[in-house]
Amino acid sequence: MSDESAAPVTSELPDAPFHTTGTDHITVWGSNEDDTIEFYRDLLGMPLVLRQPNLDDPSQTHLFFDTGDGRILTFFVSDDRPSARGQRAGTGAVHHLCFSVEPDEYEEIMAALEEAGKGYNVFDRGIFHSIYTQDNNGLVIELSADKYEIPDGRKGEVLATAQRLREEDGADFAQDRHMKGALEELGLPVEKHDLPDADAGVGV
Repeated sequence: MSDESAAPVTSELPDAPFHTTGTDHITVWGSNEDDTIEFYRDLLGMPLVLRQPNLDDPSQTHLFFDTGDGRILTFFVSDDRPSARGQRAGTGAVHHLCFSVEPDEYEEIMAALEEAGKGYNVFDRGIFHSIYTQDNNGLVIELSADKYEIPDGRKGEVLATAQRLREEDGADFAQDRHMKGALEELGLPVEKHDLPDADAGVGV
């Protein structure tokens, strides 16, 4: 699909019957409680803020974790379900979950994953850096750090501007220069984080 025939990319609200106000929570079919808490609370550092029965199936437990900004990730777990090594792909399946991390903790995060026996890959994704690993369910987990400081509430606007600059540039994907240019165009400070060198990690 060419950019010319695709739906427009913009941070403006679409003409829709209503608009969401943010992500409240995402719920995943999990394995068991112990393994889920070990990964998300004890390794990723997400507080377990609520535990109650799955109200649709009280034989299962519903765990609520704070991902770091008050947005919630929840799991339906049951002690009779072992952890898994992989996920099935297909329409409607979850490809991966991505959580933000502090750029200055990048090295410590990689060391913590190694100590926990978790394999991982690190990629420079053009406008951000990503560490990829797997949770106890075999679900791909991305830990992402922005290359540039982006003010709260402005990320959509910055990305949409970077998209326009990418199209004007004829580039296949958004790159560092497009993000820098977007910040400059919007009159925002250009503060680049010190992140480690990494492979490009692109398939285009």
